[in-house]
Amino acid sequence: MNFLIKVAVNAVALWVAAWIVPGISFGDGKFGSKFATVILVALLFGLINAVVKPIAKFLSFPLIVLTLGLFTFVVNAFMLQLTEWLSGPLGLSFVIDHFWWDAILGALIITIVSMVLGWVLPDADDN
Repeated sequence: MNFLIKVAVNAVALWVAAWIVPGISFGDGKFGSKFATVILVALLFGLINAVVKPIAKFLSFPLIVLTLGLFTFVVNAFMLQLTEWLSGPLGLSFVIDHFWWDAILGALIITIVSMVLGWVLPDADDN
């Protein structure tokens, strides 16, 4: 159940980022196919964050310390860009136009939305 909540939070955060940032978009399909694409991209994004992000944060630790944590947004943007790169071969229509502005801003929005939803939704570990 906790896994499904995390996928749902990722899906909402990705959808909000695509809604706010003009350079991030999901396919121009029907509502049902777009909804399925958002869920599948959220699942892929969660998998990438679970596997690749700890390695990327470990390797970029000196830059994270040097920038007082701000480089974490670049790492998050890289995870978002990696999700976009892997979604193409999987047949998912998820596009980020430019890394620097679109992916960085998208990572910032995803972080904020995930944080707010984390406050609102109960966590199974708190019980």
